Parts: sequence; structure tokens; C-alpha cells
Amino acid sequence: MRMVDLIIKKQEGKALSKEEIRFIIEGYTDGTVPDYQMSAFAMAVFFQDMTDQERMELTMAMAESGDQIDLSGIAGIKVDKHSTGGVGDTTTLVLAPLVASVGVPVAKMSGRGLGHTGGTIDKLESIPGFHVEISEEEFIGIVNKNKVAVIGQSGNLCPADKKLYALRDVTGTVNSMPLIASSIMCKKIAAGADAIVLDVKIGAGAFMKTEADARALAHAMVKIGNLAGRKTMAVISDMSQPLGGAVGNALEVEEAIETLKGRGSKDLKELCIELGSRMVFLGGKGKDLAEAREMVIENLRNGKALEKFKEFVASQGGNPAVVDDYSIMPQAAFEKDVLAKASGYVTEIVADHIGIAAMLLGAGRATKESVIDLASGLRVLKRVGDPVSAGEPLVRMYANKADFSQSEAMIQAAYTIGNEKVETILIHGVVTD
Repeated sequence: MRMVDLIIKKQEGKALSKEEIRFIIEGYTDGTVPDYQMSAFAMAVFFQDMTDQERMELTMAMAESGDQIDLSGIAGIKVDKHSTGGVGDTTTLVLAPLVASVGVPVAKMSGRGLGHTGGTIDKLESIPGFHVEISEEEFIGIVNKNKVAVIGQSGNLCPADKKLYALRDVTGTVNSMPLIASSIMCKKIAAGADAIVLDVKIGAGAFMKTEADARALAHAMVKIGNLAGRKTMAVISDMSQPLGGAVGNALEVEEAIETLKGRGSKDLKELCIELGSRMVFLGGKGKDLAEAREMVIENLRNGKALEKFKEFVASQGGNPAVVDDYSIMPQAAFEKDVLAKASGYVTEIVADHIGIAAMLLGAGRATKESVIDLASGLRVLKRVGDPVSAGEPLVRMYANKADFSQSEAMIQAAYTIGNEKVETILIHGVVTD
């Protein structure tokens, strides 16, 4: 088998076999297939696409190129969730304990963030004492006991995907549906879950800007998951504005706790119920989605989800007192409000601008070497559709530096205020095949 023959085969639009795809991925991982040949292959895929079966085989080959987590020692159907990213997306911090409180095991592997804010791991480390560097045996033991644990990603998870993603970034092949879908799904499959719920974002603050693109990605990933033997569903949700009211690490933990108390952002709560009900249903609880939804809402109402959060935090060394005292998390020395320059209704908030503003305050990483300030960030006080008067606060910024000028200018540019009230849609659809 020669790589050049496989490149030509894909250039001609022909489907590759499982063995041929394995040859390509294994060769690229061990260095016998050079970058220039893999670049040619990625470009051929970019123009010729792949069949559903090819996409699944590519995903599995990348998932098996490095470490895989064996969750067979955990009783029950293990359910994972993945979001394609956004601003103020605090769903994992709510969903993990919420779904676990219904009896569905959530054994989650999460990463650190590079961008607007930290990743789930960074956010959890805002809680004093919380640690994610635990052994696989301890991880499995905690999930068997408490139904929930979150650890950091293995350094050797899907090495083929890491190499290929870096190559795509410099060869103009990032926007290839089979390459995007397989890149996301290989990590979910390597993480060992039996069922996966995907949150595919759409809008200005998302990777997919149009509904057509978001639906295509959702269908691609759901098809891969199902063909790979994982029960998979996707929800298409709005990211034309920040999801919750908080953007920043300790601030997002606080908002997650507020949501578990039945308060917090309306949109964040609604999306967590939507995603959580599907996770619970795929986890074998409830005769249908309607009953699963009732179970999720009931555990938010009766406090069981909040109690599970405390248990989750304590089991990984964190201080559960954070639930009643947010001040034990890192606190910013300075805060400042960004004021509206006109009266009317908020008609648009460019989510990316809000995210960049938070990063400039210290909430995110511009490079891998950047150090996150866990206390910094911002609160979105006015959302799309809200009435606002000139001089009223739109956003409250928090930082450990007194100069807010860059972030304030970015936030002012993010907001549009008009005369007509705009209605927003949070859930754009659901994909099950």
C-alpha cells in the first residue's frame, strides 16, 4: 500500500476502506507518512468529502492512535457531553452534578482553555483545593461511588488528531466537514463514554455561523457516534450572544451554583435542562424524553443537584463551603461598569467581542504560556431584547488591574442599541441521526 495511491484515490472521489484509512493515520502518527503527503490527502478530502462510513473509520483510527480511557469498570451507561464552544458556556459545571443526581454516571475528561476564558478544568480550580490530577483508578472509584468526576485530558489523547489539526491550520483545510467532525468525535470516543450529547453552537460567537452549517456538523457527528456504537444526539443552540450572565472562571462557577439553586441565567438554565434531559434519557433513565426532563427539573427544584455538586467538589479535594460562600474563591481587586450610551433596546451583542474583552481582563489565555487570573472576568447585565436607558450599566468588569480601557472599548463595540425589541431563539433544533 502506498500513500500516493491513496491520495489519488481520494482525489478521484472514491471511498477509502477501513484498512486504507488505518494505514494513513498510523503512518502519519509514527512519521512514515510525511506532512506533505498528509497535506495532499487533507486537501483531497476537503474537495471530495467522505462517506459516513469513511468519516467513522477516520474518527476511530484517530481515537485509537493514543491513550483510550476504559470506563468498563463503572456501572451503568456512561454519558458525556461536548460543546463546540462559545462565550459564557458554563453548562458542564451544571450538567455533571445535575445528571449524576438522577443516577446517570458522568465520567468526564475536560481540558484547559485557550481563548476567552479557561476551560472546565481552570474553572473548577477556582474552588480552593479542587484537583483534577487523579489516577484512572481513583477516577473510576469516585464515579462508581458518587456518579460524577472530572479529570484533565491525557497528554497522549488522539495524537493523530493533534498533528492533523496543526497541519490543517496552515494548509487551508480547517473548514472540512469530515475533518471537523472526526476531530471532535475522536476525543469523545477515546474518553470512553457509551453515549454522547453534543451542543452545537450557532451564531457570531460560534465556529458555525449559519444554521445550515451547524446542522451539517451536527448530522456528521451524530452519524459518526451512532456508527461507532455510541448513542449520540445533538442540540443546536444559540451563541449570537454570551450564553450566561458570567464570563470568567470563578464568576462562572458562581453562576453554575446559582443555576443549581434554581436561579441564575434563564438561558443557561434552559439549555442545561435541554441537554440534561437527553443525557438522562440516553443514560437509561425515564421511559421517554418527557419523563427524563421531569426528572432533571425536579432535581433542580428539590436541591438534589446542588447536594451532588457539593459531593462532587468534596470528592476531588475541593471546599464544598463554596456553595454558601462565594468569597472563598479568588476575588478581583477592581471592578467597573460599562454604561449604555443611548436608550432603547439591546438589539445585538457580538459574543466574540465580549469574550475577547474578558480575555484582556485576564480571564483567558492568548497563548499556551499565558497565566489565567481566575478572579477576572465580567457579568453581562443587559442581554438582547432587554430595555436600557442611557447611563445604565450594560456589563460589569472585574480585574486585578486598574486599567479597563481596552475591554471597555471592546464591550461598547459589541453592543448595539435600537428602537425595536428583538426576540431571540435559544434552541434551533435537535439532531438524532
